[in-house]
Amino acid sequence: MDISSARDILVQEARELLANMEAALLEIETEGQSAERINAIFRAAHTIKGSAGLFGLDMIVGFTHVMESVLDKVRSGVIAIDPELVALLLRSGDYLARLIDAIEANHPEDDPDPQGKQVLLDSLQGYLGTKETVSAGVPARVAEQQGHVEPDGNDEAVSNDNWHLSLRFGPDVLRNGMDPLSFIQYLAGLGEIVFLHTVTEAIPPAEKMDAEVCYLGFEIDLRADVDKKRLDDVFEFVREDSKIRILPPHAKVTEYIELIESLPEAESEQKLGELLVAGGTLTESELRQVLEMQGAASTASGQTPRLGELLIQEHMVQAPVVAAALVKQRQGEEKRSAESRIIKVEAAKLDQLINLVGELVIACAGARILADRSRVITLSESLGEVGQLVGQIRDRSLDLRMIPIGDVFQRFPRVVRDVSMELGKKIDLVITGAETELDKSMVEKLSDPLTHIVRNAIDHGIESVEVREAAGKPAAGKVHLHAYHDSGCIVIEILDDGKGLDVGRIRNKAIERGLLSPEAIISDSEIFKFIFVAGFSTAEKVTNLSGRGVGMEVVKRAIDQLRGDIDIESNPGQGTTLHIRLPLTLAIINGFQVGVGKAVFVVPLDMVDECVEFSAEAGHDYTNLRGQVLPFVRLGELFGIEGTPGARENIVVVKYAGQRFGIVIDVLLGEAQTVIKPLSKLFSQVKGISGSSILGSGDVALILDVPALMQQAQRKVQALPKTALTI
Repeated sequence: MDISSARDILVQEARELLANMEAALLEIETEGQSAERINAIFRAAHTIKGSAGLFGLDMIVGFTHVMESVLDKVRSGVIAIDPELVALLLRSGDYLARLIDAIEANHPEDDPDPQGKQVLLDSLQGYLGTKETVSAGVPARVAEQQGHVEPDGNDEAVSNDNWHLSLRFGPDVLRNGMDPLSFIQYLAGLGEIVFLHTVTEAIPPAEKMDAEVCYLGFEIDLRADVDKKRLDDVFEFVREDSKIRILPPHAKVTEYIELIESLPEAESEQKLGELLVAGGTLTESELRQVLEMQGAASTASGQTPRLGELLIQEHMVQAPVVAAALVKQRQGEEKRSAESRIIKVEAAKLDQLINLVGELVIACAGARILADRSRVITLSESLGEVGQLVGQIRDRSLDLRMIPIGDVFQRFPRVVRDVSMELGKKIDLVITGAETELDKSMVEKLSDPLTHIVRNAIDHGIESVEVREAAGKPAAGKVHLHAYHDSGCIVIEILDDGKGLDVGRIRNKAIERGLLSPEAIISDSEIFKFIFVAGFSTAEKVTNLSGRGVGMEVVKRAIDQLRGDIDIESNPGQGTTLHIRLPLTLAIINGFQVGVGKAVFVVPLDMVDECVEFSAEAGHDYTNLRGQVLPFVRLGELFGIEGTPGARENIVVVKYAGQRFGIVIDVLLGEAQTVIKPLSKLFSQVKGISGSSILGSGDVALILDVPALMQQAQRKVQALPKTALTI
């Protein structure tokens, strides 16, 4: 593992820690503070600072040092955590996230917001009641994280290629006949002490001092050609009573990683601590000490912390070295265990795999056609088995792209919190169905449209506290995010218990803009869809959140690009629900092929309910299906396909969004795996078609847009008088 790989690990871990920090802060704000939550925030900041220090990322180290100082006083009860401090820590986490983004972009020295950083630092230091010197982003006392100290008034640069020793001798070392000065003098004999700083914070007032108690600590930079064990042995007689931390020079990080990677495979089967000892980065005494800490923590909390995390938190071993040891350890585990494990794959490689699988599906279909034409039974049977295997490969490949939608939902507690505070409203967020899976490419594109919807729900939908209480509602409004699978689609619902949409106001605005004639009679659901028109807004004033008529247009466009559909339900005074229906995947589906004339169309198989013989009366666009009205569309008429209908037409009954309608076709061709190919921009405005596919014969089949066809069928029936629907 090289340094760049180790930095990638740092970026990933830092983002996870920031997410944990944000979650804990939001829990404190909504549910109240607890020692566990405060400690979780402190550990996150502390670990980020320690890991960043190992790479010399001074801006992160300096900023998190001030954060950690504030959090330490919160832990000790000196500072009370209030809403203002929670908000400040959340903004501080946002700034750290931008610094992490800069590291990922390979610009670790760039400060994304110097002025904003200074405002945050001033606010944090205001809680401390003192100004901590921050030079180039590094506070004066961060030796235990960085391996060097830059004392006040000393302009001499301290090299990062020195050993750093952080010594905190026990209070009884003098009584036991041990002189701390003798240890320092011995260190000077091993090399050159290039810097020494005496830590005096523990010294009490003179009247409380005990001449036999050691109150001093030391931060030392040592230039010496020795190994860690040699330095560790110096403190053998005082280790039990003291806290000794020895950080190797930064230059040795790569050397340690190379040593660990060169260990024989047999040794890679050892435990993590044994691997680090074998690689020279951890001593036996340090290993015993951290194992004792692990056991004590397990006894106290009932949960056993990970050894690697403890080593990094206690600054015994650098994060990249621990990561390299874990990789080496996994190599041994792979030989001993067949347990499933998670690996990370570049999205581009996964897309290439899906494309190749799609081509394999097409090629297999073509071979199957040729085999059927040859009338060689054994060949057809063999290709049938190949087709089954290809189908399994297709399903497993698509599963690789499926991830929980909770990856998007987890961002919204912060969104709801910020927007509600800006508007002065109380909002409760409820999330269900976060484990529902859909295609990764769709998850990435859902964040912005869902954010627009949630912000609009809070701004336009949820009333103020006073209005809600006057209406007999709870003071806190509710926004509910819910996801589930239905008929081969994923459905995302965004519900609020606000005032609902004003149908009359939307209708009048549509008439005013010339989108609707005053005489038109349309349903409420059709009126609601005007809010997706570009520039359409009923807001009386423009705010930072809404009022320009842009947000909902962006939502509709994003959902259309995902081949999805969105509709709205709203009840005055009760709230509004938006239903977003999306296909599970954008790559390969099970399709049902139908023929009209010489054209072939594909209906997503998950939406096909049944197939029946055509039995409608002449001139009617609906039929009687077991006592119920079933509207239908004729594909031949819809797309202008030449030729006369077949002697025996059929109706494919399709189910979508809890409703059914029919598609009239000439012939049923059966099921087939369908590789979805996007339409060119030339056909982007064609209604009723969502994509295309290549058949085994080489011909092109069009994939039907079921939601669009359903709307056409429903409009035809709604336009008829009710007496005409009597069946």
